[in-house]
Amino acid sequence: MSRISRLDRSEVTPEMVALYDKVFALRGNVPNMFRVMAHRPEIFATMQAHFSAVLTTGTVPAKLKELIIVRTSQVNETPYCLASHTILAKNLGWTGEQLEHLADWPRREDFTPAEKAALRLAETVTRDANAVSDEQFAELRGFYSEGEIVELLCAIGLFNYFNRFNNALKMEPTKPGEGGCAA
Repeated sequence: MSRISRLDRSEVTPEMVALYDKVFALRGNVPNMFRVMAHRPEIFATMQAHFSAVLTTGTVPAKLKELIIVRTSQVNETPYCLASHTILAKNLGWTGEQLEHLADWPRREDFTPAEKAALRLAETVTRDANAVSDEQFAELRGFYSEGEIVELLCAIGLFNYFNRFNNALKMEPTKPGEGGCAA
């Protein structure tokens, strides 16, 4: 059980109702994390805007962003984020076998060198951001523009934040249909 209550649609401000409805229309639920963050509407609203900017803009494919989100969540051992983002990654084309054995990415041949560079970045930043070497950064520059490196780091950083938030609160995975109701 989560350590902080989840606010239902009936318990939030009209502005938050609009955000709940938008999220519900896109996902078929309002994630438990969002319903907990709704205790602070100003944080919830800006988090939603940042989440959308990181995941839906730029030139790094959503498929790659989801792959590094899954790896970040695996390294952080975050069942909450893994529950939804593993499904999202599969829906974007990653196989169950790739995701179940993602820790073995360096030895796998079904990831491109560019994907491996992104996975290496996700692991390094998640474990110790100070450990990103000049050589590793040069490798990234061989595959990605500066803007794309910013995108990758933002996705990794955002999910390190979400992973820690959810782990500290012992957040339970969201079920389909949860958090929404008819207007």
